[in-house]
Amino acid sequence: MPRQSSPQKSSPKKKASSSVHEMPRREETQPGALEEPEAPYPRQHQERPGIEAEMEPRPRYQAPRYRPAAKLQGKGALVTGGDSGIGRAVAVLYAKEGCDVAIVYLPQEERDAEETREAVEAEGRRCVLIPGDLTDPEFCREAVETAVEELGRLDILVNNAAFQQHQERPEDVTDEQWDQTFKTNIYGYFRMVKAALPHLKEGSAIINSGSITGLEGNKMLLDYSATKGAIHAFTKSLAQMLVERRIRVNCVSPGPVWTPLNVADKPAEQVAEHGQNTPMKRAAQPEEVAPAYVFFASEADSSYITGEVITLLGGETAAA
Repeated sequence: MPRQSSPQKSSPKKKASSSVHEMPRREETQPGALEEPEAPYPRQHQERPGIEAEMEPRPRYQAPRYRPAAKLQGKGALVTGGDSGIGRAVAVLYAKEGCDVAIVYLPQEERDAEETREAVEAEGRRCVLIPGDLTDPEFCREAVETAVEELGRLDILVNNAAFQQHQERPEDVTDEQWDQTFKTNIYGYFRMVKAALPHLKEGSAIINSGSITGLEGNKMLLDYSATKGAIHAFTKSLAQMLVERRIRVNCVSPGPVWTPLNVADKPAEQVAEHGQNTPMKRAAQPEEVAPAYVFFASEADSSYITGEVITLLGGETAAA
C-alpha cells in the first residue's frame, strides 16, 4: 500500500471545531443508564478499510459522561489504528486526560484521521498524523521515530490496528490473506514494540487490542482469531520480559464493537445484526471500550497490573 512521505504538523486548538462530526450529544448530567444504538442497525457495507464517517449510525467516541482527572498529564502516546473505531475513542480520552497523541492509519483513511485530529485538538492537545502500512517493517520504525520527534517523548504505545476477513472454509483462506492478517495483527505489534522500547522509560505502558475471538475462536475468522490468541500470549510473555524495567504490558479484549472493521468485512445483512447475540443485544460503542485503555495507561489506576487480558463482552461470561 502507498505511504505518504511525511505526517502533517498540527497546533492544538482551545475550542471544539465545528467540523468534528458526531451524533447529537446526550445530556451530560442525565442520570440512569446510557442509551446506546441497538441492533438491528441499518444494512450497510463498505469496501476495505472502511470509513467511519460513512457509517450509520455514527460510532460514538466523545464519551460525554467521562470525567477526566489529569491521569496522563504531560505524556505522549502512539495509537495504531487511531483514525477510527476504538483507536479514535482512545485518542480522544487520552487527550481529555492531558496526553498528546500520534495516530497511525492507512493513507485511505485520511478523512477519518483528520476528524480524529480535530477531536483531540478540541481537548487542547496535539495530534500527529502518521499515514502508512504497518505490514512494512521500515514504516513501523519510522512511525515511532516520527511520534517521538513530534511529541518530544513516548510513554504509551497502543497496538490496535487490525485486518479482518471472513471466510466460510479453510480452503478459502489464501496464503496472501493469511500473511496480510498476521503481518498486520501480530508482526506489526511486535515491530512497534521493538521500535518503541528504546524510548519507553519506567512507568511506561504498552496496551494491545485482543478480541473475544482469540479466547473462544470463530469459525468464520480462522486467521484473525489465531492472531488475536497470539496477541493475548504475546501480552503475557512481554509483560514477564519487561516487568523488571517497570514497563507494564496489558491487553483489552472486547467482544463486538461498532467500528468500520466490521462494516468493511461483513455482508450488509450481517452488519445489521452485529452484536445482537450478546446478552446486551448490541455491539459496544467505542466510547464504552476506551476507558479500559485509560485504566491500563494510568499509573494511578494500574501500577500493580501487568500481563492482564481484560474482557469487555456485553454480559457474556463464558470467556471472561
